[in-house]
Amino acid sequence: MRTDEEDGCPAMMVEPLSADCAAVVERGEHACFGISPFNSYFSTTRIRDLAAWGLRRFQRVHFFVPDAPSAFTFEALGYAPQKAAWKARRQGQYTRNKISSALRSLGLTNPEARLLGWAELETNAAFGRLHEHGLKRYAVDPGFRDACREASRWVLAGKLPHGQQPDQEQIERAVRYFLAELPLFLDTPSIVGARRSVFCYHQPPDVLRRLYAGELSWRPAAGQGFAVVTPASQR
Repeated sequence: MRTDEEDGCPAMMVEPLSADCAAVVERGEHACFGISPFNSYFSTTRIRDLAAWGLRRFQRVHFFVPDAPSAFTFEALGYAPQKAAWKARRQGQYTRNKISSALRSLGLTNPEARLLGWAELETNAAFGRLHEHGLKRYAVDPGFRDACREASRWVLAGKLPHGQQPDQEQIERAVRYFLAELPLFLDTPSIVGARRSVFCYHQPPDVLRRLYAGELSWRPAAGQGFAVVTPASQR
């Protein structure tokens, strides 16, 4: 783990998940920041600080918003599909607006071009191939399936009342959210047309540490990295 700091840019603590991830960070070609809807951590100020650091540190930057897939989590929590989709759509747009506002405050004139939500990804051929492959692998690979379910269990446990654990039906509904995110953890370079890319997030589930340690049957593409990035003031 190290601190990245430049003049006029907020200091960030950066923890690549592997030596290969560290090499991708050092090349500084592309970063994709995960910005979760329904997560108060991502205030406009926090997004602005992350963006300011990323724009200085990397040649290109995108922001991933898992907007429409958030509906799967709400379905797992008991919402009817229509209500879940409405909540996901509304909060997703709010999150996109926060990112756009943060980027405009940094002088970017076309911030929407840096957003990766479902509207952008569902028409992206590389994302489509990766997503489809993930769904098929989930169906036939028990080890991979268990890892995905554990990630979904972790997400749901943070949203249920204290002490309550999700049941198997809830996990099966929620896992579609994780499978929709997974292509960005495995091969962002092919999705955005880069040679190397690092996905940046503040709190990865254990399954991602296993993924980048090569412990799962599906491994990240060459040039894909992951780093835990948090403001140094938090440490």
